[in-house]
Amino acid sequence: MMATSESELTTEVIASFNNTSDPRLKEIMQSLVKHLHAFAREIRITDEEWLFAIEFLTQTGKMCSDVRQEFILLSDTLGLSSLVDLINHSKGDDRATEPTILGPFHVANSQVLQYGDSIVARALTEGEPAIVRGRVVDVDGNPISNAMIDVWQTDANGLYDIQESTEVSGNLRGLFKTDSDGKYEFKTIRPVPYPIPADGPVGKMLRSVNRHEWRAAHIHAIVEAPGYRQVTTHIFDKESKYLDSDTVFGVKGSLIKEFKKQPDGDLLLEYDFVLVQG
Repeated sequence: MMATSESELTTEVIASFNNTSDPRLKEIMQSLVKHLHAFAREIRITDEEWLFAIEFLTQTGKMCSDVRQEFILLSDTLGLSSLVDLINHSKGDDRATEPTILGPFHVANSQVLQYGDSIVARALTEGEPAIVRGRVVDVDGNPISNAMIDVWQTDANGLYDIQESTEVSGNLRGLFKTDSDGKYEFKTIRPVPYPIPADGPVGKMLRSVNRHEWRAAHIHAIVEAPGYRQVTTHIFDKESKYLDSDTVFGVKGSLIKEFKKQPDGDLLLEYDFVLVQG
């Protein structure tokens, strides 16, 4: 059937997926067409705007590499990453650590370090020395031994190690196992606010709509243990700027914590990760 109207065209395209054998794929594709067409009709998209969107997505793809994922940045800044997190990773128990977005700079297979080791891997690193310690426990407060904590953060210059080199240096990232009491501890520096990479299409998009590219200061963590749900989360610095305007909508109140000055001048942050069985 030849479509003679906007609505007939949408109906025809949706029907073209009727023979999809995978029910979930069929649902996704038909819903995508339905909402994408509705969006185009609602804003009455022009030829020029459609071509601009195609070029924007093309340039976004060209910015992606082994150490940079521009599409994740786009998803983050549109709030889609946080929405997917809310849909798929509800903590299931009010006592559990809240999840938040992964971000584009996680590296698999970081070095396994020992209790109390430093994740500062180069002598040139500047920043306020800090100790991060606490426990991994279940929702009833029972310690979880041999839990794995994967942590990573930017340097004092606001860059992750993989932004500074084509090689993963391991600076300010590492893996730690909890001891028999569920305790963990590592040395680091105080995290700083930093701009997401703004030299590509996502940065241009933010500037065009008068939005800033800054993230509130945080330490990333992925925590997992056998028999428990993995949690991907952040620890945010209570004194950081941008807690109320984090450009990727990643801040949650329960994840904002205080770095406290110690007698020796170093900072201490204490935080317990709480996991749910599952």
